[in-house]
Amino acid sequence: MNIMLLIGVLMVLSAMSLLLIRAVKGPTLPDRILAVNAFGTKTVALVALISLIFKDTMLVDIALVYAIINFITTIALLKYFERGSFKD
Repeated sequence: MNIMLLIGVLMVLSAMSLLLIRAVKGPTLPDRILAVNAFGTKTVALVALISLIFKDTMLVDIALVYAIINFITTIALLKYFERGSFKD
């Protein structure tokens, strides 16, 4: 079971490396924001897998909080770049 979890961690890490490349080299700003959002989602998956490996349920709570922060940040960035400010 641990081997499968480690393979999952390696696969998530490889996807994160590809997303990091997309975030740096992305052709447009929305592509970069989407890559950073997907990177955050993969981070949540990575923390959840690490939680399974170490059998620590507190890490799942940390992953959920990070997912909420990632979502709110992405919405705020998209709103800012669409309208030019955070005002209504």
